[in-house]
Amino acid sequence: MNKVGLNQLRKLFLSYFEGKGHLILPSSSLVPKSDKSLLLINSGMAPLKPYFTGQETPPNRRVATCQKCIRTSDIELVGHTARHGTFFEMLGNFSFGDYFKKDAIQWAWEFVTEVLGLPSERIWITIYLDDDEAFSLWTEKIGVEPEKIVRMGKEHNFWEIGVGPCGPCSELYFDRGVEHGCGSSDCTVGCECDRFVEFWNLVFTQYNKDDKGNYHPLEHPSIDTGMGLERIAAIVQDVDSLFDVDTIKRIMEYVSHISGVDFGNNKETDISLRIVTDHIRSTVFMIADGILPSNEGRGYVLRRILRRASRHGKLLGIQDMFLSNLAQIVIRESGEAYPETKEKRETILKIIQTEEERFNETIDQGLSKLREYINDLKQRNKKVMGGEESFRLYDTYGFPLDLTKEILEEEGLRVDEESFNLLMKDQRERARAARHESDYMGAENAISSLLGEEDVTQFKGYETLQTKSRIDGIIKDETRVQSAHAGDDILIILDRSPSYAESGGQVGDKGFLTGNNLKIQVEDVSKIHDSHFLHKGKILEGKINIGDEVEAKVDINLRKSTARNHSATHILHKALREVLGPHVSQAGSLVTPTRLRFDFSHFAPLANEEIDKVERIVNEKIMDSMPIKVTETSFEAAKELGALALFDDQYGDMVRVVMMGDYSTELCGGTHMTNTGQIGLFKIVSETGVAAGIRRIEALTGEAALNWLKDLNSLVSGVSAVLKTDPIGLVNRAEGLIIQLKEYEKEIHSFKRQLSQGIIDKILSKKENLDGVSLVAAALKDQDMDGLREIADTVRDKLGSVVVVLASEKDGKVNLVAAATKDVVSRGVHAGNLIKEIAKITGGGGGGRPDMAQAGGKDPSKIKEALAKIKVLLDQQTGK
Repeated sequence: MNKVGLNQLRKLFLSYFEGKGHLILPSSSLVPKSDKSLLLINSGMAPLKPYFTGQETPPNRRVATCQKCIRTSDIELVGHTARHGTFFEMLGNFSFGDYFKKDAIQWAWEFVTEVLGLPSERIWITIYLDDDEAFSLWTEKIGVEPEKIVRMGKEHNFWEIGVGPCGPCSELYFDRGVEHGCGSSDCTVGCECDRFVEFWNLVFTQYNKDDKGNYHPLEHPSIDTGMGLERIAAIVQDVDSLFDVDTIKRIMEYVSHISGVDFGNNKETDISLRIVTDHIRSTVFMIADGILPSNEGRGYVLRRILRRASRHGKLLGIQDMFLSNLAQIVIRESGEAYPETKEKRETILKIIQTEEERFNETIDQGLSKLREYINDLKQRNKKVMGGEESFRLYDTYGFPLDLTKEILEEEGLRVDEESFNLLMKDQRERARAARHESDYMGAENAISSLLGEEDVTQFKGYETLQTKSRIDGIIKDETRVQSAHAGDDILIILDRSPSYAESGGQVGDKGFLTGNNLKIQVEDVSKIHDSHFLHKGKILEGKINIGDEVEAKVDINLRKSTARNHSATHILHKALREVLGPHVSQAGSLVTPTRLRFDFSHFAPLANEEIDKVERIVNEKIMDSMPIKVTETSFEAAKELGALALFDDQYGDMVRVVMMGDYSTELCGGTHMTNTGQIGLFKIVSETGVAAGIRRIEALTGEAALNWLKDLNSLVSGVSAVLKTDPIGLVNRAEGLIIQLKEYEKEIHSFKRQLSQGIIDKILSKKENLDGVSLVAAALKDQDMDGLREIADTVRDKLGSVVVVLASEKDGKVNLVAAATKDVVSRGVHAGNLIKEIAKITGGGGGGRPDMAQAGGKDPSKIKEALAKIKVLLDQQTGK
């Protein structure tokens, strides 16, 4: 075998298939484009699905790629086995109706035996049960011995997902030798041991499955193959594990170096070494593709992976932050093949550092809280931690559920995932309600399945705002129809359109379609797979049919307002880089007729002076009345011009370059003004943080900015009138009122303390003695949680040895506080567990430390009953 490195293997594969007439495409982003069925790209075929389904025309009928992938379905196995990882690269060669089985099989064999030098006698083949064609090709064309070909059923050797294209597959296995086997006499391909390793899957897409389960031969069958780069590298390099592959091994060696822990000495530390090594690879590539740590979606996948790596670093004894340094090893090893990791190096490192810092701030508190929960479970001989506790760890301390589960499993415990998931569902629904999310297209996949190659729309909106167009498609209630009538809400496909379809952060155009006694209001325009435009419309008058000719018009005022905001966004981006530094890059944007929103990489809130400077630069460039020039050129030529590219976009050979004079140059498909002076006034109205290392600016232009300033002026004048001053003296007047209010607050606090003293004297008279433990339990009126805590502290300090439990109704809810002195805690009293149980009686929950805890409840009528339970609970805690 030719023992070549992983990076060289990638080059060999792509070079070989380029020589077979394949177009070599760069890896797509890990963020799926126009595919809501996937959270992250998890296979080599996933980005190419539109080509296989016929929704898009491939750039070449033969394509080869090395696709970066993330797969977390087996994350709990990562570290525990030699072959599981969350990040991997998938080599693949694809035919879209061009070559088929004969060439796919011959080239696969030629590559592995002649290019890589794998011994042919150690290669085994699997085929689908009745695929005699593949059997003949392997035996007669290639010369594989029949006894080394294993027929398998649908579960293993037939690829299909629901209805649509599908077909049998053939897999290549490598026999690593009997020393890696299980010792069984019938050990062969398919055995669970490590002897036979599957490394290349050839899928022969030759059927179309209908909704009745029938298989129909495709007129133009296709090929889809996948070979894990790390897996074939392990075979070629003759190592036992993906973690022993050259580039990955160097990452693990650095982890061993900084932790002082060598691999192979201890099973538990081996697991941690593998987890950190794998997870930092996923982390770097996800951030490079614009994914940011968050509590939802792919951002949550990143957060849980990053924090799991951080935690296992601590288990290895690494006390300092280390992940950003480790990320530099990943960038060094992969930067040549994936230049985006080098280009975004500073951003990647800073986001990792910021996220690790945040987790470090809470991990010790979280681990302490989790230890409390674990001790409590063991004291009560329970094996399952409630969903409420695991959710609190997630929500308050940033513990992903996986991390909590992992720590519990180490203690022989588990979590109630069902109740955790219910709490997560409630939180997400509240978040969605707050964002008021909507997807007017419904299930995009359902719409996508209705579109074919012929449903392509020519976009004419750069040069005109009005076209004569033909109705090529009508979709109503997710069904293709021939006609529609007044009152119908529909999606319309035109042969040509002046309307911009939502993309690149710019919203779709609004406008009208008109014809003979026909008027349709176009409310939005979106696109699927780049070339399929969907006009969301409501028929106000008349009827439309397939083939009708209509006049398509864009709302010119809304288009101009959107263009102002889009052009201003480009100038803003450049100004931010000038003021803050070259590390600033776009992380997202929204351009509408009414406002613009710009997300960018930066690691601290902007000072007022920085905001003022950015705003001043943008307005200066507007007043310079620079020409806005748009050209189309090659991607390489655009890069030579210094054009900035967006973080998650894939670019073809030809790109659109937008230049604001000689100040700003960006790749952009959006609509713009022709001169910066047309933007008018620019005003930043907010600057906030949206994720670790990501800031957001919202701004207005033109008339919207003028109206904002007018409203602000009215507000200042109104407040000045109320405070009986003029706008110039408003700040001094406000500062004087604040000083006055603070004096009043001191007086009120002093008065409250006097009242509390009277309450405390009354409470002390209720002290009871329960077998040597003093108890003070009382219901008070109209006390908030701070007031109850202060009273409980005072009572505890006065008596020296006591358990204090106080309850109060305030604003229709129950506040509960429990406190205990150290001596009674040493006898088994636990204020947190005590308050938790009595809170349940009032319909609430809570907890805390053994010496101090608080809780809330919903039913004030249960306060008396809750306090009555205290004696029983104390007896249980002290063993009486």
